[in-house]
Amino acid sequence: MESSPSSPPSSPGILNLDSIRALKILGQGATGTVFLAHDVVSVSPSSSSFAVKLVHKSSASSLRRARWEIEVLRRLSVETNQNPFLPRLLASFESPEFFVWAVPYCSGGDLNVLLRRQNDGVFSSSVIRFYVAEIVCALEHLHSMGIAYRDLKPENILIQQSGHVTLTDFDLSRSLKKPTRPEFFQPDPELCTDPKKSRSFSRWVSPAKSESKKTRSARVNPITRRKTSFSSGERSNSFVGTDEYVSPEVIRGDGHDFAVDWWALGVLTYEMMYGETPFKGKSKKETFRNVLVKEPEFAGKPNDLTDLIRRLLVKNSSRRLGSRRGAAEIKEHPFFAGVRWDLLTEVLRPPFIPLRDDGELTAGGFDIREHLEKLRMTVSSAPPSPFQSPSHVCRNSDSFINF
Repeated sequence: MESSPSSPPSSPGILNLDSIRALKILGQGATGTVFLAHDVVSVSPSSSSFAVKLVHKSSASSLRRARWEIEVLRRLSVETNQNPFLPRLLASFESPEFFVWAVPYCSGGDLNVLLRRQNDGVFSSSVIRFYVAEIVCALEHLHSMGIAYRDLKPENILIQQSGHVTLTDFDLSRSLKKPTRPEFFQPDPELCTDPKKSRSFSRWVSPAKSESKKTRSARVNPITRRKTSFSSGERSNSFVGTDEYVSPEVIRGDGHDFAVDWWALGVLTYEMMYGETPFKGKSKKETFRNVLVKEPEFAGKPNDLTDLIRRLLVKNSSRRLGSRRGAAEIKEHPFFAGVRWDLLTEVLRPPFIPLRDDGELTAGGFDIREHLEKLRMTVSSAPPSPFQSPSHVCRNSDSFINF
């Protein structure tokens, strides 16, 4: 159930738990669960599938973050020109103990899973260009709303049924005062127009400026230390992010602004190129030390892609690419030379298009209210300890927030 660039904005409604059935669990944490669900009232269940996120109000932190995420989604949903690379709120429900809300379901999974499925665990430069371009447009739109995303990582980039990306999880985002420079935000209205022509993946880069050398295939294998406040401010002093993606200014506690997202974009792009992040250490302390003092290492000869990454990973946020004129600076980088930004949404054959499996959408499913009761009992019986060990050690990628 994905939004179309031509879909008219509408106010999100009240989620009726009696009319939906959960088909499977997409993700689960200590205080929340994400389901794939469908509306049993609909004549065609396969056309009404969506993701339902449930969060228990077990702490002031979870309550505040859930409420803020719903607010961001609501703001995205009522805009006249909805960004095709950002989700919308379909409906929400609040009880004394829970927040529940529905968003469009992205059947392609997340970018981390897709990246790991590649034979060599990396993407070609043309695939990187496509995904990074769409992510830049999503961040540009958020920044134009005065919102710093602050949690960019492969796990938070979902693949829609169409093959285009969408960002998810806005609970760590932050409302900041937008710069007054008129040239800072230049959102492209063409991104929200109806697709008029059928475009292949290769046609969104102008042939005259595309790379002349033979490249790898453009296809991919399937698949604060202070209490957080969401009121507007010039900079935030909250300590948020993911270990390997957190920026130097956040670690130093200097205060941060929209440039944290461009730093994270540099880490993400590096990971898509090499299959690993540039500053990962054997411990969190070592990782943070690397972020502060280590320069990213590149293999082979310098090129436009490595130059883009290097300029995004500048330690001084005021000198980082994107810090002065926002996304416009990044779009002008030579790595994107020839890119037709107005044709991104018209690409009908992206690098990866997930298989449509309508069979699972016809299953009976289970009542979400049953899971609500189980989660209520689990949370109420758990000892009040904010320091829980992670359930896995394969990757230090869990978002964290330390007040």
